[in-house]
Amino acid sequence: MSEPFALLDNQKHADVKFTAPKYAHVADQHMLPVSLHELLYAAVDVPVVFIKNKEADEYQAVMMLGLKPNQNLLVKGEEWQGNYIPNVLRDFPLTVVLNPEHKDKVWVGLREESTQISKEEGEPLFANGEETEFLKNRREALLKHFEQDQQSRAILGYLASKGLLTAQTLTVEVKGQPRNINGIYLIDERKLASLSDEEFLDLRKRGLLGPIYSHLTSLNQIPRLVQLEDALA
Repeated sequence: MSEPFALLDNQKHADVKFTAPKYAHVADQHMLPVSLHELLYAAVDVPVVFIKNKEADEYQAVMMLGLKPNQNLLVKGEEWQGNYIPNVLRDFPLTVVLNPEHKDKVWVGLREESTQISKEEGEPLFANGEETEFLKNRREALLKHFEQDQQSRAILGYLASKGLLTAQTLTVEVKGQPRNINGIYLIDERKLASLSDEEFLDLRKRGLLGPIYSHLTSLNQIPRLVQLEDALA
């Protein structure tokens, strides 16, 4: 989802409307980011694991949508086949734009090449130069999701500082052939169990036990992805 974007503008985009969501633009993405606030919902659908941006030294929770790069087993044509639609797709084609010179401010961008944009039909973004209720609601949700994502990065940094995130290689068997999935991090259950009572209580007070156990439970969805790939012609 790296399409170019422009800052949302009530004059430039006065005639822009949003049509019903389509998902072909992520058909080749085997992972999509989620916040920890979404983990409970995403975990009932697919495995949720963590990846690391080594340059920024940050961790990100992601939904695993395929078992190899460029494979999304939850998109068929333009339709989403999963039960939970992550915020990153709900917000599209809007995006948060950061300016390094104004770190206390964010802007809203629009991916102008999206197939969800029309001038003939759909929900209008502006009316008489003012934001419609539709756009106000979309903007509010976008900024809320951005804040949740920032909180999640900080929380994952905390979990990493406790040694709870460890690099793992998952080995699955697809159509009779073993396949290794590298570059992911999981909660280390042994280290979780070895925490002191004080440390474990701190996780509970921070509200982190729910996301942790949702992540661990979600790993039971790996066989579902195997079945989906096995079913491909």
